[in-house]
Amino acid sequence: MLGISSHREIDENISKKFLSTSDVLLMPKAAKVLAHWLAGMGTIFFIVLFLPWQQNIQAEGSVTALNPEDRPQTVESAIAGRIKAWHVMEGQYVKAGDTILVLEEIREKYFDPELLTRLQEQIKGKEEAIAGYLGKIESYKAQIAALQQALDLNLAQQTNKIRQMRLKVATDSAELEAERVNLLIAKRQQEAGEEMVRQGLIALITLEARRSKLQETSAKVVSAENKYLQSQQELINTQIELNVKRAEYLEKISKARSDLNDALAGLANARAELAKLKNEYANMKIRSEQYVCRAPQDGIVVKALKAGIGETIKEQEPVATIMPANPQVAVELYVKPMDVPLLSVGRKVRLEFDGWPALQFSGWPSVAVGTFGGQIAVIDAVDSKDGKYRVLVKPDPEDEPWPRQLRQGSGVLGWAMLDDVPLWYEIWRQLNGFPPSLKKAPDQPTDTPDKK
Repeated sequence: MLGISSHREIDENISKKFLSTSDVLLMPKAAKVLAHWLAGMGTIFFIVLFLPWQQNIQAEGSVTALNPEDRPQTVESAIAGRIKAWHVMEGQYVKAGDTILVLEEIREKYFDPELLTRLQEQIKGKEEAIAGYLGKIESYKAQIAALQQALDLNLAQQTNKIRQMRLKVATDSAELEAERVNLLIAKRQQEAGEEMVRQGLIALITLEARRSKLQETSAKVVSAENKYLQSQQELINTQIELNVKRAEYLEKISKARSDLNDALAGLANARAELAKLKNEYANMKIRSEQYVCRAPQDGIVVKALKAGIGETIKEQEPVATIMPANPQVAVELYVKPMDVPLLSVGRKVRLEFDGWPALQFSGWPSVAVGTFGGQIAVIDAVDSKDGKYRVLVKPDPEDEPWPRQLRQGSGVLGWAMLDDVPLWYEIWRQLNGFPPSLKKAPDQPTDTPDKK
């Protein structure tokens, strides 16, 4: 029974169909195959756990343009007006400067079709008024200069006259003193003559001559005093005349300066009014050019935001939307705040665009099909949408070019690729809800100064 005997085994002579327990104890062939398969799959799964897996951050977003000027923009009317004519259709390609629509005026202040001509005439009249003021100013300046010169001449003349009168006063004073001396001499001679007449030393006729001389000398003294007083009075009159002349000319000069100041004030007002007219003319000229709404750049008219003829629009009201031609396409992804610290400018990103079938293995991007490569170009410093941070991704020059048929606004699913880790670590991280990790901190953006 144990198979250790040299004789034939007993089970060769026993029919196994009568032994149902043997059927249960024997291993089925299918079970052996299944066991082999499970063992193989377990071995493969164990080996796979040690394969490298590239961590990534998944985010959703849409197609946009890298430069703001390449994004869809609205054409606004700079002035209020009424739509006169449309020159484009939706979907039409336009070049920069092409006419989109024409407006007509609705404000009565600008109804005059010759308003620019009227303003030019006003400007010309004001310029002529300024020229007149300039002429008056030059005349007043010349008049002031002439009056000042006349004042100087009169003052010099009166000063010389005063000097002459002072000399004359001095001369008359000297003559008066001389006559007074002569009078004293004549008085002494008369007194001496009377004494000598009494003594009989001289004749009476001689005394009479001396008396006559005294009378003559007294008259000369009186005359000299009158002359001296007259010269003093003339000196005083000359000084008064000098002051009168000075006051007269200063009054004339002050009046001329007042007129000059009035002319200068008028000139300043005229120049201010001229500047105001020129400003109004420039504004009106620019306004007349705003009656035509033009395309700011090459692009396609996406949608007309106003319709019909005769519809009134307000200032700065959009009239059409233009999609710029040949934009530099980019993708904006919105990343959770917990994942933003792991990103840096230049990091690789895999993208799946709406409308392009793709098979993505996020941890093995090399075997993905239908995805496109990108690089992070911008990371916003503040959150922008639902508490998430916007990340701009541009095409990766080392990868396959993005489809030319991409339209701005279409959906995108992206994966920002991080460091490689074993697959078992990634499974363990996902089961525990831990965020991805990096071996070293991301590089700081070059446009942000380091904080010490």
